Amino acid sequence: MSTVSPSGPPLTASIVVPVWNGAETLDACLAALAAQDLQDGHEVIVVDDGSTDGSADVAARHHVTLIRQAHAGAASARNRGARRARGLVLLFTDADCEPSPGWAGQMLAPFADPGVVGVRGFYRTRQRSVVARFAQAEYEEKYDRLRRADRIDFVDTYAAAYRRDLFLSSGGFDPAFLLDEDQELSYRLAGTGHRLVSAPAAVVYHRHPARIWAYAQRKLQLARWKVKVHFRHPSRALHDSYTPWTQKAQIVLLPLAGGALVAALLGRGSRTVALILAAAGLLSGLPLTLKAAHQGGQVALAAPFLMLVRALALAMGIAWGLASQLKAARRR
Repeated sequence: MSTVSPSGPPLTASIVVPVWNGAETLDACLAALAAQDLQDGHEVIVVDDGSTDGSADVAARHHVTLIRQAHAGAASARNRGARRARGLVLLFTDADCEPSPGWAGQMLAPFADPGVVGVRGFYRTRQRSVVARFAQAEYEEKYDRLRRADRIDFVDTYAAAYRRDLFLSSGGFDPAFLLDEDQELSYRLAGTGHRLVSAPAAVVYHRHPARIWAYAQRKLQLARWKVKVHFRHPSRALHDSYTPWTQKAQIVLLPLAGGALVAALLGRGSRTVALILAAAGLLSGLPLTLKAAHQGGQVALAAPFLMLVRALALAMGIAWGLASQLKAARRR
């Protein structure tokens, strides 16, 4: 990505929001950004990524810079906004997010340390769906890991901040990734020694998937693209600052337990083996179940089943991603 010198004096921050057919949620997002408590100069840039639902019309009703482009994906849209930005720091959020009033200030605070180049905020949700609250419990489990870390290696774009010059000189997000482009950039920067940190008080509210099918589809797609990320950054497949080892164990244990149980019921396998695998899977899920309990009794009761859904979707996504990478390798 080439560095572009934007016109006009520099600002403290530029907030970039990509949108593709997000008219239903964009208005609330931009209203939340207008309510930020930043004292210094900042701008909001909305990049309409070829929407067909009137997203651009929603953006036009707000005091923002609107950029339009043919549909090319969120990574391309964010890069386009970054090139236009005048802020010394780039803030990214998504069209289906509502940043809390202090979000931008909290995101900028860590940059007082000249060694910090990237910052991530945290999700919350106001939803009451059991599936959505389970998804929030997942995030809370991962956030515990981030709070303990002096530096991290994953900055999610729903609440991300980067020094603009470094972002542009590093090439920004890779448009070849239609998902997980934020993780790929984070690994790239962390891998070259740059310091990324979390800002737990930088909160954005989000609408997590509220139904099982939507939740499973999301996990499937994320796992598919994460394989591509790990092919590029193989050392992160075994360890990163964000993913608990228990989640990785469940991807193996829970599908195996389900398969062993079916085999045992058909008289073609050992019930003992099935029970051992199921017990190991449930034990590995205890920390997440405890987090789910904070979201309500119903969520805790549903947690074992939803962990199985997650494990199956992630395993299928990994298989899909591996097949895609092998197919691409044969073409080269």
